[in-house]
Amino acid sequence: MTIALKLPVGIEDFQEIRRLGFYYVDKTMLIEQLLAKWGKVNLFTRPRRFGKSLNMSMLRYFFDIETDKTLFDGLYISRNKQLCEEYMGKFPVIFLSLKGVDGLTFSEARFCLAELTHETVSLSRLVDYPIVGLTEGTSSHDFYSRLFLSHDLPYNPDVEVETCGVE
Repeated sequence: MTIALKLPVGIEDFQEIRRLGFYYVDKTMLIEQLLAKWGKVNLFTRPRRFGKSLNMSMLRYFFDIETDKTLFDGLYISRNKQLCEEYMGKFPVIFLSLKGVDGLTFSEARFCLAELTHETVSLSRLVDYPIVGLTEGTSSHDFYSRLFLSHDLPYNPDVEVETCGVE
């Protein structure tokens, strides 16, 4: 008897798909290809609803230092032991989706982006890592706060955090 897998309609999180037993088309060869033919910047262009967010989520879980390496068991990339040993779970990763960045004006959208970025960095463990070149007495958290919520951004009390995609 064959077990029918569920279709992951609307699910963009690689970990959720793998842990909850959803049907998944293995695209982990993308990791190998990116590392073999890397560039300073990689642009992923695809039509809407074509798996961009899921692929980015897969990359996040592959590289993130807090990853559960068993997520990749049985997938194509797990056969490349050398690559997995060298790259899997070795980097602090900030995963940022711009889907929630919105605003009726440029200033509002920029404010939402700053809020989202600040919140994402604050929730990540990135603030635990020292930043080379900071003035003595400046914490990583202070640095990121100033970077993303600098005073040159106009404050708009009508823009609520919820409308900026920050949960």
